[in-house]
Amino acid sequence: METNRDDFIIAIRSAFLKKGTKQRFSLIVLLFFSVTILTLVKYNFKGINYLKTGLNEIVYRASFIISAPENFIVNTYRLTMSHINLYNDHKKLKEDFKALKAKELNNNFIRSENKMLKSKIEDIVDISTEILAKVLVDKQSPFLKSIIVNRGSKDKVKLGMAVLDGEFLIGKVVEVNYLTSRVLLLSDLNSKVPVSVEPNNIQSILTGTGERFGKLQYMQLENFELNNGNQIYTSGSGGIFKSGIPIGEINIIDDSKESYVLFHSNFSQLKLVKIILYENVN
Repeated sequence: METNRDDFIIAIRSAFLKKGTKQRFSLIVLLFFSVTILTLVKYNFKGINYLKTGLNEIVYRASFIISAPENFIVNTYRLTMSHINLYNDHKKLKEDFKALKAKELNNNFIRSENKMLKSKIEDIVDISTEILAKVLVDKQSPFLKSIIVNRGSKDKVKLGMAVLDGEFLIGKVVEVNYLTSRVLLLSDLNSKVPVSVEPNNIQSILTGTGERFGKLQYMQLENFELNNGNQIYTSGSGGIFKSGIPIGEINIIDDSKESYVLFHSNFSQLKLVKIILYENVN
């Protein structure tokens, strides 16, 4: 009789040790435990409430700790993308503002020409060549202000071609090699450009000073009145540049009536420039 009972117990244990039986047993135990907990919670059993609160605290804090790295990565990514988008938007707005400013300056010059009934038969009006060039070397010294660009005679660059930063004149080609060219900037002491001061169409010569400012010399009129903010354009005299290219604006008028022009372009930040040949239509 004793042997039969031992055999029965061994058989039950073997059954529970089988994989499928173990899983079913675990589910039964879990189900029983859950029903017990729910029943005790329903009757507001004090000890169960403490257990529930403790489990909630553990689950909440564990969820916070586990999700912290993921949240940090997600927030960092969003913050980075936000800064990138903000930078791109700011850059685009600056470019749009610069283009609109150039367009407005050109329109102002056209209106001024129409108002003054200006007509120049010898003016340069045809653009036959436009070449995009990259600035390779920026030669900065107290007396020499020039840049080296990666375009030369191979790209049909010629002496005297105008060089623009966007729509603003910055200088002209003074040396041409096979693969490179040197551009003399308006800020150079040797630079002299015939200009027109608007809105009064006052003819003058803009010379470089070696700084960010140019200087107006040899005014056409003896009695004239200039003001800060007056716009400076190429006049087209001498057949070097097309008239109406924006250059800068009068920024300083000192006690000796000397007028200084602040260039629209920052010559120390040039990366890409346009080399343009203006030719007579006749």
